Formats: sequence, C-alpha cells, structure tokens
Amino acid sequence: MTTPLPPLAQALAHAEVLFERDELETVIADLGRRIDATLEGERAVFLTVMNGALMFAGQLALSIRTDLEFDYVHATRYRGATAGSDLCWLREPQAALAGRTVLLVDDILDEGHTLKAVRDDCMKRGARRVLIASLCRKLHDRCVAGIAPDFNGVELPDRYVFGYGMDYHEQGRNLPAIYALKPE
Repeated sequence: MTTPLPPLAQALAHAEVLFERDELETVIADLGRRIDATLEGERAVFLTVMNGALMFAGQLALSIRTDLEFDYVHATRYRGATAGSDLCWLREPQAALAGRTVLLVDDILDEGHTLKAVRDDCMKRGARRVLIASLCRKLHDRCVAGIAPDFNGVELPDRYVFGYGMDYHEQGRNLPAIYALKPE
C-alpha cells in the first residue's frame, strides 16, 4: 500500500519551475534601483502585505538605498484556499500615512482585489500617493479596474502559482523558486 503524498509534495509533483531564485534576486535588485530613482530620496512608508510578500519585501528593502519607514498590513482573501473570497483584515497600518508616499509591497498581482482595498485604505488615511511594487503579475484580463503595479518583477501565466512567499494551502512559502501547477 502506497502512502499518499502530503499536499505540497503532490503539488510539486504536478508543477513546473517558472523562475529560479537567482533570476528573482536579479529582478528584485533592479526593482530596488527603479524605486530609488522614483523616490528621489523621499522617505516613504514601506508597507508590506503579509504573509505572502514577506520573502520579497525583505529582499526588496535591502535593494533600496533610500531611507524607509517600515510597517505592514495583514489582509487576505485566501485564508489557505486556492480561490479568493471576501477581504479579511487581520492588521491595519500603524504608521502615519497622511501626506506621505506609501510603497505598497505585495508578492503577486492576480485579480487585484486585495491590493485595491489596501491602496484605497491608504488613500483614505491621507497618503499623498501609493506606489505598488509586486514581485509578479498574472497575465489575464480579470484584474480589477484601476489597479496596476508601478513596479513589477516578472509576469506569470494564468495558473495557480506558489513558492517565494506564495502558498499552496498555507505550505511552500519558503520554496526558493516560483512554481506553477501544470495545466490539466
């Protein structure tokens, strides 16, 4: 009798690597240079969307030379599932945003519901502008109107992706590459 594979092992057996760690590190360093040029020395609030953006945000922050103030939000639509539902706020920003530039950092721009809600909340708190930095963006036509990254690392096919901060049923965030499930 064969023991069934745990969910992450099953996913990896049916997935392909889209981007390896070294490719992503190069992309992230370039994003940092582009953000520095845009900020022109302005001290922005670096607002990470947890948990997914943790890996990307840490590397991105080290690539930005401009002084930053750090904060985070925890807002999710997935809660361990592979499809999104209503937005759930687990932590709102604590930093004063009024009159400031916010660099909103997230792992992926898929349909954009979470990023739009967080960006809109930052603007309601008085942010002067919100710049969005995403590690990756899915290529499809379902994105919420009016939401796009100001800085994006890589583009992904319209498939379920995980690794490098993105999860597969709350597993695999620490995988050092981005994987996509193979089409069935």
